[in-house]
Amino acid sequence: MSTIGFDKLFYAKITLDEDDSEVYSPPVILAKAIKADLSVDLAEAVLYADDSAAEIVKEFKSGKLSLGINDIGRDIAKDLTGAVTDDNGVLLSASEDSSEPVAIGFRARKGDGRYRYFWLYRVKFGIPATNLQTKGDSISFQTPTIEGTVMRRNKPDGKGKHPWKAEVTEGDTGIAADTISKWFTQVYEPVYNSPPAPSPSIENPTTPEETVVYSPSEQGAPQVLQNVKGTKKTRAATAAATAADATGEVTTADTADTADSMV
Repeated sequence: MSTIGFDKLFYAKITLDEDDSEVYSPPVILAKAIKADLSVDLAEAVLYADDSAAEIVKEFKSGKLSLGINDIGRDIAKDLTGAVTDDNGVLLSASEDSSEPVAIGFRARKGDGRYRYFWLYRVKFGIPATNLQTKGDSISFQTPTIEGTVMRRNKPDGKGKHPWKAEVTEGDTGIAADTISKWFTQVYEPVYNSPPAPSPSIENPTTPEETVVYSPSEQGAPQVLQNVKGTKKTRAATAAATAADATGEVTTADTADTADSMV
């Protein structure tokens, strides 16, 4: 991926719910971005069989993020490094400080003018490096650098996995406009649509309910009649219908019995 720009550096504080799953606060600006370096460490295993590598597994273990920024304010330093302020508003860093993980979002401009957007779901920062230099014949800016460890998040996504990064390029096929426009309003949450329910198979259609009715004239032989919703046939109507089939005639009484037995 070739890029020519880097901006929109955000962070979101994290709290944990009762299941130790991350709950992200609304993102806020961290600082003006200068540079970002992201490297990844992989856990690797190789299975050898028949004197060669038969299977190789590589999984994300952790990552390192180094951010060059124009400045780090007091409140942001508290959120990212665990430092505190005293009653006079002085920022104090102690050996016992322990930072809390945050989510980090930013975007990078590509050579074609489009932007690629990122969220790193869980980053734990250390104390920022401070570079100082006296003023000489020429002016040279010294800016802080802060480094953090990138981890996967605790909360599983819709597929039961634990993502550590999300990224998207605007204008790519299938990318909704609001995915880009809302990228920095909240930490992106993966979306997986449920598969549609399978339609009934043509080869095995649903058959109507069948009821077995015994007619006295049939000497106990079963006759299978389709049970139609809203219609009810009595034994008398069944016997009448059977007698009519035998003689080839249908009497008025038979017709009346049949009509009276319809509900």
